[in-house]
Amino acid sequence: MPALYNGWMNDQIAKQASTAVGKAIASGVKQIEVNFPPVPNVEEAKFGTPLNQLFGTKVVAREIGFTGGYKPGSDVSRQLIAYSNMYWAKKIAPAIGGGIMGGSKVTVLTAEAVNLKLIQNSGVGRTASLSPRASQEFQNEAVIVVNPGGEEQWERIRAVHASDDIPFVILNNAYSTTYDLGNKRGYEEAYFLKRISKGWVFRAFPGPWQAYLEKPDGNVELLASYKIKPSLKEVATAVREESFKRYAMGNDRWMSGRL
Repeated sequence: MPALYNGWMNDQIAKQASTAVGKAIASGVKQIEVNFPPVPNVEEAKFGTPLNQLFGTKVVAREIGFTGGYKPGSDVSRQLIAYSNMYWAKKIAPAIGGGIMGGSKVTVLTAEAVNLKLIQNSGVGRTASLSPRASQEFQNEAVIVVNPGGEEQWERIRAVHASDDIPFVILNNAYSTTYDLGNKRGYEEAYFLKRISKGWVFRAFPGPWQAYLEKPDGNVELLASYKIKPSLKEVATAVREESFKRYAMGNDRWMSGRL
């Protein structure tokens, strides 16, 4: 899994996710889910932790060419997750539109509160807010949809915006109706990183699902690998019990300042 938290800053996540998506598409997969924390400290995004501010300033605003840069009160500082997802879409797009697609354009549709006019360097063919009008303009291109909502909507969106032979990627959907790992709609979880109690779950196509323990010093240790996607309950219980066995109540990232 990527390093905590340099993986957000040094392109490690971008390279891992892009490689995993490219391998999935090359193997014939077209419906893909990519899901990971879009900023280092998702739970604290509204409060502006130093890590999130650094990521917004040095990475997101700079990479997407945000007008005026990252400043207190700016749209990118107030909607950091939304603009971060546009940055991640930029990084993943070459794996979707290049290679097997012959360099085709990639459309990024977002359901989030993003002012697209303030993004000077999207790095993709087209960007638009998720809407019926966008679907008429941007058909027959590889598509990345940012945070579209509940899984029951994914197929309806795909039916409008894509076809079976075109890559269609759900990026960092924040809303789940299953309360489990990944999705229940048959989309390949090509790149997946989720924080759980006392650790993480990670998967990069075509590799196995992995459970990691986050230790008191902030490092992680691989505890288990799964050929088939485990349930959230199964993996969370295994990691939590191992943490308690080793450290009792002494493994708390909030109290230790690991943010």
